[in-house]
Amino acid sequence: MRVVVGMSGGVDSSVAAYLMKQQGHEVLGVFMNNWEEKDDRGVCTSQKDWDDVRRVCDVIDIPYYSVNFAREYKERVFAHFLEEYQKCRTPNPDVLCNREIKFNVFLNFAETLGAEKLVTGHFANLGRQGDKVTLLRAKDENKDQTYFLYMLGQRALSRACFPVGGLLKSEVREIARQQGLPTSEKKDSTGVCFIGERDFRAFLKTYLPAQGGDMVDESGKVVGHHEGLMYYTLGQRRGLGIGGGGNGQRWFVIEKDVKHNRLIVSQGEDDRLYTPRAEASEATWISGEAPGAEIECMVRLRHRQPLQKCRIQISGEKVHMEFDQPQRAVTPGQSAVFYQGDVCLGGAIVD
Repeated sequence: MRVVVGMSGGVDSSVAAYLMKQQGHEVLGVFMNNWEEKDDRGVCTSQKDWDDVRRVCDVIDIPYYSVNFAREYKERVFAHFLEEYQKCRTPNPDVLCNREIKFNVFLNFAETLGAEKLVTGHFANLGRQGDKVTLLRAKDENKDQTYFLYMLGQRALSRACFPVGGLLKSEVREIARQQGLPTSEKKDSTGVCFIGERDFRAFLKTYLPAQGGDMVDESGKVVGHHEGLMYYTLGQRRGLGIGGGGNGQRWFVIEKDVKHNRLIVSQGEDDRLYTPRAEASEATWISGEAPGAEIECMVRLRHRQPLQKCRIQISGEKVHMEFDQPQRAVTPGQSAVFYQGDVCLGGAIVD
């Protein structure tokens, strides 16, 4: 079987490519360049990743290519990212990138190369229920990436392959070491993929004008100055620039008053950071249809958060969530992803 492996320059996709080659498949390694700008040091970070891809493919002995989807990424992912920040929400571009770029534009490209499967290094598994493909949590719960894949539909998952989903991260690295793959000790990427290791606030300022304003406590007393509501998220405690005082506890962001351009903060783990319920919209379901009008399930409100029990009511693309335990800092713009057992049902965007 001919397969295309999405090579990122990281250890996970490197091992995915190796495993497919060991299984006897005809493997083509393809590197996607989705971002062309340089970082704060004037370095194009994608160049280093491309160099690593070439080195890995040489070791595995597979052909490799590079494709440029920077235009599609800016139109389909980055534009939405900026729109959400302008609304003072906190988006998750990786979710949209998987649906719009990796398993859409890139999948179409892979098919033009004659590929039967698109292979990636995601920590996830696939199954079947009747005639439907199911998305299943990975063996390594700490690395599980189904949270970022919940927008994928049946077509994408029917062509997808996740070879490392049944492995622990430690096992992935050990395979890379044993095979002499040059990415075996490369650290995992963190944060928003296209920003890299740079100051996020400074990056955002180059695209969106900031309007500073007052930082106030719950009584309305001014306790500091914010640089722009878009730069802060609910529950944030670092980077507020507020000294001690008050009761001596740490300050947290508890609300954004967009109308008056005020950032509301409180000292200590304020009750207002917790909510027993939340609303979400733009629901998408792996099977192509909602699992029911009202179900009990588990939810993950951010990557790597332990699964939380909840009951959801579904009406069209709207989802109402009632949590068994109040949840901290449920953030508009982020994804709520729903599970029953190991099966990822789908998800929605928190409002």
